[in-house]
Amino acid sequence: MLTWTCTGSGKSGLYNNYYRHRDNCNYCTPEFEKERQKKLEEKEVAIQQHFQVLDDNQRPWSEWKRTDASCIQHSGHDVEQVQELYSICEEPLINYCSHRNKLHGNSTTTSYLSPMNLLVVTLWYFKHYHPERYITSELNFSQPAVNYFLPAVVDILHSCVYPAFVSVPVDLANRRTPHGPQQHYKLIVDSTFIAIPEPHDPEQRKAYYHAKSPTNYAIKVQIACDFRHRIVHVSECYHGSIRHITVLRESDLLEHVEESIQIIGDKGYIGEEYVVTPRKKPHGRELTQEDKDFNRDINSARAAIENINQRLKTYAILGGVYRGPVDNFHKITKIIQVIAALCNLNLNKHPIRR
Repeated sequence: MLTWTCTGSGKSGLYNNYYRHRDNCNYCTPEFEKERQKKLEEKEVAIQQHFQVLDDNQRPWSEWKRTDASCIQHSGHDVEQVQELYSICEEPLINYCSHRNKLHGNSTTTSYLSPMNLLVVTLWYFKHYHPERYITSELNFSQPAVNYFLPAVVDILHSCVYPAFVSVPVDLANRRTPHGPQQHYKLIVDSTFIAIPEPHDPEQRKAYYHAKSPTNYAIKVQIACDFRHRIVHVSECYHGSIRHITVLRESDLLEHVEESIQIIGDKGYIGEEYVVTPRKKPHGRELTQEDKDFNRDINSARAAIENINQRLKTYAILGGVYRGPVDNFHKITKIIQVIAALCNLNLNKHPIRR
């Protein structure tokens, strides 16, 4: 019988046990590291080629990529932007697909979306907020499969795309402010809301009440942008009745504020040292001309964040009535932060007029 002996460890055994030993031996492994690395790279290339073919032939991407107009209509982004997003999160999307493929590798009935299609279907979901059953019928998928992959892709986008497009600039204090009465005004902040159905519980109705919501109930979130009109911060979610200043104080945005970095906000943000708000009319008197000019400059600067909030609501998942569990603030925060990143991607190509 054939036997082997490891010169490094001194172990020996039957030949049919050699490969198991080799894969776990610190002495044998280096001899085959290049070989294993080469096989691993070949396997990765084969997987990428497989999914590339699937991307090119599987709908809906095979149809939407034909024109920018079709891609924008369905996903809110042109072909180039979608490809940029894919390049950022390609690896985790492929890993997710590979894992799902292994789980259902022996199934003859289970189908799955390619990595690119996972991305564009999720963008489609954000943009139009179709019910899951509609997506199921369009893709010829089971509803549990759709319910499973949508949160997974949101997590991938949140971990890859959000930090790539949304962050407070490290050079904020040194930036010149192109608009505003003082050079130290660097950020603009405002809160927006996501409408929710009327809660059944009276205490919940009180907590979620928001007068501006079409349903009178909402989830509140705070958005901050710089004077280049890019979103730089998105807070956690809050009940609709929570005051603006409370959201600001509980967010980490104030950690970036100092004498040379001040925030512009509306009157709901009165109460913080480095937060500049419009001047209130004194009781029984009118504002001076200086105060009126000051308020006009502040309100002019604030127009940018209001414009951005409107752009966020062009994604129906934020602009319509949210159908998911309203108490899962962690999930809703992730969705809003991903949408903010997508909004910045569009702002890079279609900026707000100054």
